[in-house]
Amino acid sequence: MGLLDQIAGAIGGAVGGASGGTSGGGDNPLLQMAMQFIRQQPGGLQGLVDSLTKGGLGEQVASWVSQGQNLPVSGGQLAAAVQGGGIGDLLKRFGMDSPDAMDGLAKMLPDVVNQLTPNGRVEPDTVGGLESQLGGLLGKLTG
Repeated sequence: MGLLDQIAGAIGGAVGGASGGTSGGGDNPLLQMAMQFIRQQPGGLQGLVDSLTKGGLGEQVASWVSQGQNLPVSGGQLAAAVQGGGIGDLLKRFGMDSPDAMDGLAKMLPDVVNQLTPNGRVEPDTVGGLESQLGGLLGKLTG
């Protein structure tokens, strides 16, 4: 099992409400897609935050990173904000229909970003960047 699969399983338990109550995040394609979406962004998590902010979702993304309530975003808003960004290829890879997948990703992404920013900020990239963040999150969630 790869690191992404392990993290997806751990986050699935932590954000079970976002996945319809299923605790097996490793079996949740939307959760896997959200993690892969973050992973493929130039600049990792910070790159995603910057991209979505520039795409008009600054208030929403700031709420996901902060320690307060996550503001919702629709699949349409997310699709407009990323305008490509490899999302089409990602949807094909996961075998999902675009509108439904974007709606699901829009529901999942705030929780995943929130889990990756427990201190209310995006940590600066170090050697290993996102992989280091994901590994730290896995350790936190699995104790």
